Amino acid sequence: MNVTLWIVTGLLATVALAGGISKTFVPKAKLAAAPGGGWTATAAVPFIKALGILELLAALGLILPAALDIAPIMVPITATCWILLMAGAITAHLRHNEAKFIAVNLVYLALAVVVVWGRFGPYAF
Repeated sequence: MNVTLWIVTGLLATVALAGGISKTFVPKAKLAAAPGGGWTATAAVPFIKALGILELLAALGLILPAALDIAPIMVPITATCWILLMAGAITAHLRHNEAKFIAVNLVYLALAVVVVWGRFGPYAF
């Protein structure tokens, strides 16, 4: 189960890294034209950049604390924050009738729940 939790955590970190890079470095107009990016058309650029930075921090927070054995409790805490971020993403996609992306966010949310359950529970570091 420990290996499974590492795999799930790595997957979430990869998703967070990709999302963080795109929101932080891709121009707003390009994000708005991309599939699932309709919400960015009405969002302020600083808000989009802030979300990108949060996602970059999430990518680090999901892996580094356990890998370096420095405050590994941060892994499930970061996964909990990811759940909240995905709840916000689901809300944004609901407002723009982007059902396909709601389903994707639900999968990411469920994976984060597994990490929280495992790392706060029976498979803590």
